[in-house]
Amino acid sequence: MKIMAISLLIMGCLMAFSLGIDIFQGFDVSQALYNAVSPFRVMEVAELFVLFFFFFFFLLNLYIFL
Repeated sequence: MKIMAISLLIMGCLMAFSLGIDIFQGFDVSQALYNAVSPFRVMEVAELFVLFFFFFFFLLNLYIFL
């Protein structure tokens, strides 16, 4: 559980850093948010399947070892 919390904390810090840089460059907040999530918008169906496949096994692994 600690690993998941630390991973989410690191992801949150990196996204906040990215948003801060975008806002500092002159983007408005909505454009900065769009830039933060845009890598997930251009993924193909196969890439999304692999992403959810890995996420599913990650959650399954957490469930089995708890």
